[in-house]
Amino acid sequence: MMPRRAARPRRLLPAALMLLALAWLVGGAHAQAPPPGAPAPAQSQGGAEQPAPATRELAIGIGEQHPWMFGDPRFRTLGIRYARISIGWDALSHPKQSKALAAWLRAAHEDGVQPLIAFEHSWVPGRFRHLPSAAQLAGVVRTLRERYPWLTDFATWNEANYCGQPTCHSPGLLAAYYRRMSAACPSCQILAAELLDVPGMIAWVGEERRALGREPAIWGLHNYLGANRLSVASTKALLRATHAQIWFTETGGVVARHNHTAHDFPESPAHAAEVTRFVFERLVPLSPRIARVYLYQWGAGTSRREPWDSGLIGPHGKPRPAFWVLVRELRKLGQLPATPAATALYAKASHARG
Repeated sequence: MMPRRAARPRRLLPAALMLLALAWLVGGAHAQAPPPGAPAPAQSQGGAEQPAPATRELAIGIGEQHPWMFGDPRFRTLGIRYARISIGWDALSHPKQSKALAAWLRAAHEDGVQPLIAFEHSWVPGRFRHLPSAAQLAGVVRTLRERYPWLTDFATWNEANYCGQPTCHSPGLLAAYYRRMSAACPSCQILAAELLDVPGMIAWVGEERRALGREPAIWGLHNYLGANRLSVASTKALLRATHAQIWFTETGGVVARHNHTAHDFPESPAHAAEVTRFVFERLVPLSPRIARVYLYQWGAGTSRREPWDSGLIGPHGKPRPAFWVLVRELRKLGQLPATPAATALYAKASHARG
């Protein structure tokens, strides 16, 4: 579960980063066309939704709550076309949250990045356990589509099976969310739920699917526990239990946590790099149904005791080892742009730790 942070102040770019920005401008930004490799929406046949077809055109994204990522020339140089943000389900009803979301979406759109919007509990004090009806959540989707018609990707709920969310005992409600959201936007890609790989995940999936009466097109997975233990077990379990596409909507290596949770894996920049490599080399190859990978997160917070830190960029703006792993993996996938800035970045990644 990702705790929220205060908005990050803008930093002045160091001289080396300014040179990289200049190289990016000379080489040209990535074209602002629709993101490549987006899987087609599921088609209905006789009233039963069919899972989206298997794919091997892996799409890479970044999960990040703050829009400063989109202004970072390193992000632009990587050519990444997908990003994810989670919002309180009632964010549009609260001016400060609505304004912050608008700024994030505007920055993403200007960079040619396709957002994935994941809903979760209300961020308003005292409203944590207040869940929307399926009609209310579908109404939020319609409103977002009216304001931002280029939005096409939504997740019903962030880590819906985790009891840090008020949905953890309500898989039937998630099925209702999925039905109504899909009806509100038939052309959209709707994730039935984003799942955290905690014990009971597979049973929870079975309950939602029974309530839905069919296999949904896409499940989201936050396989932090498996990835950080360098284990394929939780990802394999979800693949065995489903026939749909799987998107890793949050994954990556943990650098540090101060959120009063304890798990049996190390935390450090070196560990995060090892985990990032494991995601691409061991987890992604498990199935062609694994269609997207969103690494969380782009940048670490500026506090010395952030509740959660899995940033590719450190608190002082310096790339961590996991960042260089990502550069090399994008090159392997043939997704690193052929620009002078990207070539220079890859040359540096070839000699960097990680």
